[in-house]
Amino acid sequence: MKAFSKNSRGGKRGSSSYSSSASTAVLLIFVSLCLFAVYALTSSSSSSLLSLSQSSAAAEHRFLLKDIPQTGSVPPSEEDSSQNLDDEKQEEEKGNNGRQENLTKILIEEQSKIRDIDWDLCNVTAGPDYIPCLDNAKAIKKLNSLKHYEHRERHCPEESPTCLVPLPKGYKRSIEWPASRDKIWYNNVPRTKLAEVKGHQNWVKVDREYLIFPGGGTQFIHGALHYIDFIRQSLRDISWGKRIRVVLDVGCGVASFGGYLFERDVLTMSFAPKDEHEAQVQFALERGIPAISAVMGSHRLSFPSNVFDLIHCARCRVPWHADGGMLLLELNRVLRPGGYFVWSATPVYQKLKEDVGIWKAMTSLTISMCWDLVTIKKDKLNGIAAAIYRKPTTNECYDKRKNQNPPMCDKGDDPNAAWNVPLKTCMHWVPTNAAERGAKWPIDWPKRLVAPPYWLNASHIGIHGKPAPNDFKSDYEHWKNIVMKSYLNGLGINWSKLRNVMDMRSVYGGFAAALKDLKVWVMNVVNVDSPDTLPVIYERGLFGIYHDWCESFSTYPRTYDLLHADHLFSKLKERCSIVPVVAEIDRIARPGGKLVVRDESVVTSEVESLLKSLHWKVQLTFTKEKEGIITAEKSDWRPNKYSASS
Repeated sequence: MKAFSKNSRGGKRGSSSYSSSASTAVLLIFVSLCLFAVYALTSSSSSSLLSLSQSSAAAEHRFLLKDIPQTGSVPPSEEDSSQNLDDEKQEEEKGNNGRQENLTKILIEEQSKIRDIDWDLCNVTAGPDYIPCLDNAKAIKKLNSLKHYEHRERHCPEESPTCLVPLPKGYKRSIEWPASRDKIWYNNVPRTKLAEVKGHQNWVKVDREYLIFPGGGTQFIHGALHYIDFIRQSLRDISWGKRIRVVLDVGCGVASFGGYLFERDVLTMSFAPKDEHEAQVQFALERGIPAISAVMGSHRLSFPSNVFDLIHCARCRVPWHADGGMLLLELNRVLRPGGYFVWSATPVYQKLKEDVGIWKAMTSLTISMCWDLVTIKKDKLNGIAAAIYRKPTTNECYDKRKNQNPPMCDKGDDPNAAWNVPLKTCMHWVPTNAAERGAKWPIDWPKRLVAPPYWLNASHIGIHGKPAPNDFKSDYEHWKNIVMKSYLNGLGINWSKLRNVMDMRSVYGGFAAALKDLKVWVMNVVNVDSPDTLPVIYERGLFGIYHDWCESFSTYPRTYDLLHADHLFSKLKERCSIVPVVAEIDRIARPGGKLVVRDESVVTSEVESLLKSLHWKVQLTFTKEKEGIITAEKSDWRPNKYSASS
């Protein structure tokens, strides 16, 4: 039986176009790679090829999801078992050989294109802040409606860009954490509008060559830490860093709330749109605080259902009561049963006509959603109040509602489907089966990091081919071993200088878990065509997002210190070109940022060629199993000409 369902969240993917200018060095690499591929396919030693295929399959997390025989089932006879094993072995060898041949064909096609690459700067109005899927003016102009903030949602170019984003004038290497929480270089994000309109609320201020962040916000002018403690004192059950570990901050501003929650051992996914509050998410990431560019619009957020312990909105400017409560129902989807929604907007405590009307609408909506208004508390220092709601843990209230509005979702509606899925004005039933995900609250942090989730069933096969709980444990041990024995000391990386890390192809979050004791945070990306393991990542007190790497990621340029790609490229090559993916990595990584790639040797050699053409400093080594490992560092180099159009 399947332990993890296959993600069915496919969206449009782009192809790529290339400029023309030959590179002799790349051509030589291309010839040698072709000879290597031909040798691998024609070698009389089938065992060496099988070894390569098997090690690659294991490292790529390729797996067969099979039922483990249940107690009382009748096992096959020895003769049948032997025959089945022989058949499976032949099929496996046949599949591996076919896949290797296909990969080699793709490699030859790709290398012919790599020879002709001549990198240009992106010729776009967004300039140094270009986010391809959020700055697609051509697609935005064609929208029929902007009512639900469709113009702030993702609209990716038909062809994924292969141009490079320029650096801002006067750019400097980012200030290191924790000093970066309080100040960043002005030239790195040269925006002053927020300082002008929000400076009196202690969001951000300009101080000569720095942007200063006093730690305030619209609802917590006197500092985020006081506000965080106010929430904790308002409800004893909100025990930061123990019961409450993973938080979603809606309309986060410059993300000071999430930035200061690190002091309480809480991990916060902050998000805000790319709108008139210019660069708020860019400020957050430059400060070393997790954030993504996203909007409560017409599509679901790219998160699984029932994963956030607490959701926070401090005057986040979201019309929760509008459109039948569609946006609040989306929060209900991602909020864990028994989880909390903290709302400290003006309708909670002001008596203006508009605020009173919104409060009445919210009261009616939350009652119909079976949310319990646990408490309303006043923060006298900041002159605000917060309403704290709790999502139900049973379906009893849903069953008793006289007016079934909002309605329950159809049974066939997958609450975890989140990639390019339109919002729906409905609610999903709360899981009640004791063995089902969401039926129980996770154990307290930090124990939840290493304990297999209770809903991983030993009768199910995990990603690496073992019973799911054992698979989880072995994955964690695997990454602990790699991080301790190789990554921390063997790659030439100074981890104390890193802060923002992304695992571009995460499975159980083992890589992120192995980095727990470092002062980094990790954005775990689960690919949309991979088994859906993102709920496991959240269950262990980490966070992440669904994404398709055939498209651009929703983050600003120069926002990550290290990107980690474990067998990402060999998977992607069957769906889209890796050239725009490497260009996207160059966009996301900060100058001086690192890239670690583990993949099949022929693929890593191709990635090496691309990185060198981008003037990255690259080191490529090979393991005994013929797996390639790249350690690369981005330079300050940029092309000196712009593309004709982007």
